[in-house]
Amino acid sequence: MRPLLVLRPEPGASATVKRARELGLEPVAAPLFEIEPLPWEAPEPGGFDALLLTSANAVRHGGSKLAKLRGLRVYAVGDATAEAARESGFDIAATGDAGIDRLLGSIEAELKLLHLCGEDRREPDDCRKRITSIPVYRARPVASPDLSAAAGSIALIHSPRAARRLAELVDDRNSIAVAAISRAAADATGSGWQVVKAAHEPTDDALLALAAGLCNNPQPK
Repeated sequence: MRPLLVLRPEPGASATVKRARELGLEPVAAPLFEIEPLPWEAPEPGGFDALLLTSANAVRHGGSKLAKLRGLRVYAVGDATAEAARESGFDIAATGDAGIDRLLGSIEAELKLLHLCGEDRREPDDCRKRITSIPVYRARPVASPDLSAAAGSIALIHSPRAARRLAELVDDRNSIAVAAISRAAADATGSGWQVVKAAHEPTDDALLALAAGLCNNPQPK
């Protein structure tokens, strides 16, 4: 079986490693980024109908200023994000399990949403929503990540930025297969890899299912 190279930051890397082991895979954590908080100011909650959270990192690194916003309902992307928000005292209005665009498409277009997000983010496709974005954390590149297990591995890519970072760090690519969480992340890897595949939907379950197939195939196509 080929090793699975888990490149996302902690604590997500450890969570993915655990789930991969439960699937019988052989994961190796090699985070390309470290998450750190940004200075920010919480706006008056009365100007918004709800919070939009697309990553649990917004809750983990939002700090004490989150308390001002706890009266707002939360629309969360992913169960991990919803659980982090719930543990921080927020009420969850809805949880989307297939990316921000599908979640936004399922709620009222006139809602005024406050998006607590990362510094590097993709704006949603749905322009009907009135969304105010405030970065509360950033992913800082690890200067020298340990990629000693990269050769012959399946590289697990969770974002276009991670794809670009891996491409910057790896010159000898032809023995590495890439499993990406989205088509955008797959396209950002560039050329020269053994194979690049995108999950059929942008979820960890779909990504790990894709990776499992690649890990058990010595010569994926």
